[in-house]
Order: sequence, then structure tokens, then C-alpha cells
Amino acid sequence: MPDLDENEILVQASQGNRDAFGYLYERYVDRIFNYVYYRTGNVHDAEDITARVFYRALHHIHNYRDRGVPFSAWLYRIAHNLVANWHRDRSRKQEIPLTEVPTIRYKGDAPEQTLLHTEERENLLRLIHKLTPDRQNLLILKFIEHLSNAEIGQITGRSEGAVKSLYHRTLLSLRDEINEEPADE
Repeated sequence: MPDLDENEILVQASQGNRDAFGYLYERYVDRIFNYVYYRTGNVHDAEDITARVFYRALHHIHNYRDRGVPFSAWLYRIAHNLVANWHRDRSRKQEIPLTEVPTIRYKGDAPEQTLLHTEERENLLRLIHKLTPDRQNLLILKFIEHLSNAEIGQITGRSEGAVKSLYHRTLLSLRDEINEEPADE
């Protein structure tokens, strides 16, 4: 399928060609998983939700219409909706989740340095998880997916200027939160 452009592959996938859909799956699964993982903070839930994103996409691809935004925007929208449902369902259950923060291994660094990096990462993730979902989405799309402001605008339904403004306000908010954090003694 690499000799076909994405629009031709989408047409074939929407006509029931499983190989064409498999190509789309391979192309986007890692990006969707990363997005979901950073929204949930849990590998198992991210795997489950990512599988549901592609299951839903497979069963509804015949309804997909090119509206001038990339196919990935459609997948991100499905992922966003499933993550929102996941958060809503979790809040109803009133569970206290065990946080699952992967251990970062820094080869060559002293254990104290590794601990410091891990603590800094945990603190930053904790602050990010306090942000509103739209600001979390923005940071994930910007720093994890490395998308441009224009691409983020297409996915979120905002203008490029609105994305820049939200990005700026989000970074200022995070900076203020970091500055308010009590220093360890």
C-alpha cells in the first residue's frame, strides 16, 4: 500500500478493504496510544482505549468524509471522546487509582540523579493532570505528537491563533504552579 496516497487508502478502507485499514492502523496506532496514555496515565487503560478507538474506526470508516482535515484528526476525535467517557466513568466509581508512573532509567547517571529526574517528572505530570482536558490535549499534541499549531487547530476545532493563545496561557499557568510548589528541604 505504500505506493498509494492516504486518500486512496482511505477510499479502499471505507469500501471494506481490511489490508487498507491495517495500513492505517499501523501508521497511526503509536500516535493514538501515546495520546491516550498521556491522558489516562495508565498503560493498561491506554491499550484498552486505543484498541476501542481502532475498533470504532474500523466499524465506522464507511461514514468517514474528508472535510479538509487529516484522517488523524478523526482518530484523535474518537480517542478524545473515549478518554472523556473513561474519565467520566472513573469519577462515578469513586475508585482511588494506583498511580502507574514508569521508571525512567538513565544509563550512566548516579542513582541520586535518576531519583531527581523521576521526582521532577512525577511533579510535572501531577501538575499537568490538574489542567483542564483541553489544556492537557494541547500539551500532548504539541510535545508528545510534535504537531504544529495549525494541525492542533484542525484536530481541536480552533483557529491557529486560538491554539497559540491557549498554549501561551497554559505554559504561564504551569510556570506559576511550579513557582508555587514548596521547595523540598
